[in-house]
Amino acid sequence: MLDVIIFGGRLVDGSGNPWYKADVGIEGGKIVEVGNLAQERAEHKVDAKGLIVSPGFIDMHCHTDITLPFNPYVESTIMQGITTVVVGNCGISLAPVNLERKGMLKGYLSQFLPPSLSVEIEWEKFREYLEWEKGRGSSCNVAHLVGHGTVRIAAMGMEAREPSEGEMESMKMFVEEAMDAGAFGLSSGLIYPPGIYCDTWELVELAKVVSKHGGIYASHIRGEGKTLIEAVREAIRVGEEAGVPVQISHHKAAGKPYWGGTLKTLSIMEEAREKGVDVACDVYPYTAGMTSLITLLPPWAHEGGLEKLLDRLRDVGEREKIKKDMVTGVGEWESFVKEYGWENIYVSSVKTEKNRCFEGKNFREIRELSGAPDEYTALFDLILEEEGCVTMVVFQMSEDDVRRVISSHLSMISTDSWSVSPKGELGRGKPHPRFYGTYPRVFKKYVVEEKLFPLEEAVRKMTSFPAQRLGLRDRGMVREGFWADIVVFDLKKMVDRATYDNPHQYPEGIVYVLVNGEVVVERGVHNNILPGKVLVRHENGVR
Repeated sequence: MLDVIIFGGRLVDGSGNPWYKADVGIEGGKIVEVGNLAQERAEHKVDAKGLIVSPGFIDMHCHTDITLPFNPYVESTIMQGITTVVVGNCGISLAPVNLERKGMLKGYLSQFLPPSLSVEIEWEKFREYLEWEKGRGSSCNVAHLVGHGTVRIAAMGMEAREPSEGEMESMKMFVEEAMDAGAFGLSSGLIYPPGIYCDTWELVELAKVVSKHGGIYASHIRGEGKTLIEAVREAIRVGEEAGVPVQISHHKAAGKPYWGGTLKTLSIMEEAREKGVDVACDVYPYTAGMTSLITLLPPWAHEGGLEKLLDRLRDVGEREKIKKDMVTGVGEWESFVKEYGWENIYVSSVKTEKNRCFEGKNFREIRELSGAPDEYTALFDLILEEEGCVTMVVFQMSEDDVRRVISSHLSMISTDSWSVSPKGELGRGKPHPRFYGTYPRVFKKYVVEEKLFPLEEAVRKMTSFPAQRLGLRDRGMVREGFWADIVVFDLKKMVDRATYDNPHQYPEGIVYVLVNGEVVVERGVHNNILPGKVLVRHENGVR
């Protein structure tokens, strides 16, 4: 008697090979049989006739760690077929923590959370954080990276300078402890403070610690527009000098003058691979990005943390300096306003009811609605009123670049989102539609409609490729002995319903989702169970 049998479906096993007819038998959370199981018995039978059976999707780049403490059911994640999330990206993780600077880290995290939600940090070491999370439960599996920005905050705060010798040793010890605890690698966010203040050598030295443990280096690179080429080369340099695989996060060419840049960057990656540097990337299937609104401000304005930034915006003279730098740019820093224009920058979510009317509006519209004399005043006033807790959606890419990157054999799929829900506090605002629709959109748009690549290749990008990247030896494929993370979907009915105007909508076509052998989504309905595991990496594999 098996626990579950999935019968009658077309199996796309994650390898990239053509689909074939096979049933899947599950017992004790793992796949125990693949083949003709017509004579087998099971407590639960899943009818997959006319449907596709594939491994569960692995989201290579997301930020669900910031909402997981409030929402273990991860609805927007699990309902699109994601069974494993990789968190701690863009240089920000929830550990390690220096208690003297805990407020600084919480201030950074607060930019992305609804006003009534606050992460109560009850740990210092990375191991303590993972143990805390294991006790909470989740509907999906979670793999952690340790964030360079969080490590830097713990060691030296939000200082815009090189670390001292002692501070560098502290950072290495923080990364070492995280890797010992089971982190899968190190991430950096080089357009965000404090990562923006670091030099390449600092990243190399920390990545050398990661290399000893067989981890990866994932980077939101230093620029995705005018400095795109140099930024990709920097990431590759870190990998080459540290001897570590490089993952270029949500790869893109941002800003109309730089469209087409992915022709060069993908070529650079191929050249690096020929020289022995293991570099790959991930991508989401949209032409807009999303981040915190304060990213529009120049790097020096962030020094000292969020409260210092708000103090600067209260000072008329400092406002003028900030405005000047946003107009002209500062060194290699890319001013989003200068590169993309106010008409392409939309407010996604705010903290107060007063400014809720601005959600879904761009700054041309917000200036008119607010009566502000210019967009800069409207921006500065909004950041102050919302205490920095505003997110934005920015239209910045071309569809040609998205298609080029997503069809590259070096790319895998990611959402660059955090888990939300249509209900409650996490249902506020207008988040990017990628929060709900990333994986169904790839199938609907690029497999079915545009035929950019076959179904089997799409599944490989979502399953075995990220699993290989992370070193997950028993996930990412439908194989006997692997954990039973499985999605059953109807390719003909697959559609991403989430839009920029109305994002809080589940996709259609995801029929069943199993995590570690348990049915989390059944006929399109969340069963409100928490079978997910905190995944832990060690030198000899994952346990």
